[in-house]
Amino acid sequence: MPAQVRRERILRVVSDREFVRVADLSAMFGISEVTIRSDLDHLADRGSLQRVHGGAVVRHPTPRKERTFEESLGAQAEEKAAVGRLAASLVSPGETVILDVGTTTAAVARALVERSDLSDVVVFTSGLTLALELEKAIPRLAVVVTGGTLRPLQHSLVDPMAGLILEAVHVSTAFIGCNGVHPEEGVTNVNLPEAAVKRRMVEAAQRCVVVADGSKIGNISVVKIADLDAVDLVITGASAPLEAIGELQRRGAAVEIAS
Repeated sequence: MPAQVRRERILRVVSDREFVRVADLSAMFGISEVTIRSDLDHLADRGSLQRVHGGAVVRHPTPRKERTFEESLGAQAEEKAAVGRLAASLVSPGETVILDVGTTTAAVARALVERSDLSDVVVFTSGLTLALELEKAIPRLAVVVTGGTLRPLQHSLVDPMAGLILEAVHVSTAFIGCNGVHPEEGVTNVNLPEAAVKRRMVEAAQRCVVVADGSKIGNISVVKIADLDAVDLVITGASAPLEAIGELQRRGAAVEIAS
């Protein structure tokens, strides 16, 4: 690949992710880290990006716009459904679980409803849309809504008040949605109010399962939910970049790809 073409592609990757490591680019393009550093230096010299220790960041990051629940619903729909089915298969009769807000966790909710073998399962959720999905399976499932302050964008309940019930419960598994899963920066989210609730969900659970379609793998969003070592399992889809999955696994993360 000509150097000019490669550098333009590198610039697109940096623009999409806003931060990228030299090692990740080396694996992605199949060239040495020395060559990648030279390319990044060239792009930095012309003002296209900014070099930082170990990698590069966009020079003028664009503001992140949070998509509404409805805008996200159609994206990667089949992949999210597969992730939802695999996540729901982890739940046994008699368990108590937490379902975070989001379109991927909504797919988990639909898959739980479809499991006619489940009974005596208690589900805590901060998502009004998820609660309505789960309502179809009452009384096999008991649905507990956290309460709190309504965020219209995601139909989610946040502090003040949302965290109070989460501080008082202990569950077997928390299924957590996010906007990014990164080997160094961990699990991240685009907005602060929901991230605070997600952190309490992780603390309330014996096991943390992150559910994320492939577009979230390798990404870094605005605010951290949890370090990677606090996550017991990442369930993602077939579109997830293989090099990013490999890096997560090298960092000790358990990753399963739903199909």
